[in-house]
Amino acid sequence: MSGGVYGGDEVGAIVFDIGAHTIRAGYAGEDCPKYDVPTHLGVFGEETKSEAMETDQANEEKPSKKDNGRKYFIGTNAVHVAKEGVEIMTPIKDGMIEDWDLFEKILDYIYSKNIKSDSALHPLLMSEAAWNTRIKREKLTELMFEKYNVPAFFLCKNSVLTAFANGRSNGLVIDSGATQTSAVPVHDGYVLQQAIVRSPLAGDFITAQCRQMFEETNVEVIPPYMVASKEAVREGAAPIYTKKNNLPSVSKSFQRYMVNEVIQDFQQSVLQVSDGPYDEGLLGNIPLVAYEFPNGYNNSYGLERFRICEGLFDPSNVKGIEGSTAMGVTQVVTTSVGMTDIDIRAGLFNSVIVTGGNTLLQGFVERLNRELVSKTPPSMRLKLISNNSSVEKRFNPWIGGSILASLGSFQQMWISKLEYDDQGKQCVERKCP
Repeated sequence: MSGGVYGGDEVGAIVFDIGAHTIRAGYAGEDCPKYDVPTHLGVFGEETKSEAMETDQANEEKPSKKDNGRKYFIGTNAVHVAKEGVEIMTPIKDGMIEDWDLFEKILDYIYSKNIKSDSALHPLLMSEAAWNTRIKREKLTELMFEKYNVPAFFLCKNSVLTAFANGRSNGLVIDSGATQTSAVPVHDGYVLQQAIVRSPLAGDFITAQCRQMFEETNVEVIPPYMVASKEAVREGAAPIYTKKNNLPSVSKSFQRYMVNEVIQDFQQSVLQVSDGPYDEGLLGNIPLVAYEFPNGYNNSYGLERFRICEGLFDPSNVKGIEGSTAMGVTQVVTTSVGMTDIDIRAGLFNSVIVTGGNTLLQGFVERLNRELVSKTPPSMRLKLISNNSSVEKRFNPWIGGSILASLGSFQQMWISKLEYDDQGKQCVERKCP
């Protein structure tokens, strides 16, 4: 590794994309991430119950080692198993790392269980939110060099990586994920911080709307872990199912997490964004879509499919949402462009890149395109860039990182261990704009 150049054929760089719902990890140069680990993890805090839990875990993914009497259950399989006293927690808030201990536990898990290679052997490129703070960036740099001893490190804004994955250095990146929808202008590969606009209307908002609808219609959402068997019933009839015996008394956070998993499956299977503003007269004739819940209850949904999604584009009719932050997706885009220099607006409208798991909702991209056409000035041309593949829509920032970290011209951009030892954690502000 002479001359401060890392990567190459012998040792591949690793790319981490940190999301609110999952953390994606894999080797640079590959098409998509090898590992997609939930950002939520189970935390068991009482030493008295730890012995009983050892036996429960015999046939499952083992929990991380105890730490101050706490145990951690990480990975899809481990999180989904009902255990008494386990709380579901996440280290990520507003797209930034909030709980560093939990974040370290997830990194430990990915390195030991997934990558199965020493972190000191691989340069690491990590994505970050465009609004990440200087203190958190420096702390992350310090963590990766001091604890994980990486030979080289680079921190890159996820919106820049998304633009890069789509072959652009200029563009407006619309990222609608789990916790928020954001519009981030990218110009010459740099984020224009003053024009970032965010709204809390995203995937979790849709989940909350679904939950509210089920409560109003007296539909009890029973997660699969509680169901032993079920019988077929006619549509709309009360479900007939057998509940599992000897279920542990789980925490509220675990129950909520498992219910949300069912609701998210409902979102993906049933919900749809209407072509234009919500109109019951027009949408009343659209065919119903049937959905069966884990406990055997099945029902068909018509207008509800469109009404729930309408809040993403027109929050004025949504109950319980107030304040200026609750902007619809189209308004987020136009507000962000309006805050940039007038000379670059045409370039942004000509390269609107749509990414994030929430954009997988059926009809989302088509509705956004239709609304933006009417808002784009006549002198400018609108071009909406959206991958057809759901994998690319979800993993855009990771794919951008994979391309970037495998480029020969990028190898001199890394913060090397030598530079870190020489200049300290402050070098991240200089090397990673």
